[in-house]
Amino acid sequence: MDPFLAFKIGATGLAVQRLRINLIASNIANIETTRTLKGTPYRRKDLVVMAMPVIRPANSNNPFEEKLIRALKAVIPVEVVEDSRPFKLVYKPSHPDADDKGYVRLPNVNPIEEMVNMISALRAYEANITVINNTKMMMIKALEIGR
Repeated sequence: MDPFLAFKIGATGLAVQRLRINLIASNIANIETTRTLKGTPYRRKDLVVMAMPVIRPANSNNPFEEKLIRALKAVIPVEVVEDSRPFKLVYKPSHPDADDKGYVRLPNVNPIEEMVNMISALRAYEANITVINNTKMMMIKALEIGR
């Protein structure tokens, strides 16, 4: 088995969490955007991720190794989806994007939800860094034993 596999799996996790943080930053930055190129308010975006086998199972005589290889999954981003929840309606008759009744449609971004998602992405990012650092320490210790 590849000794650098844990690094590869951790790196995919880091990349996905970085993408999540970027999307959350975009959602927060556009929390007051009432007009996009489509002519509608900004729609909240979210990342869809998928677990993917890291390596193809080899024909091994060891059933434990076969099961272990099948259980190892990396994460990859699949697509960015728009949140279909309705826009917020706020009464602001003086706003340039207000309708005939004085209501403005605001983006469907909830700042509390975004902060919770950001903390979750940050913790996952830190966990992936811990995996990489611990793997590095284990490899260093293994090299010291071999001296």
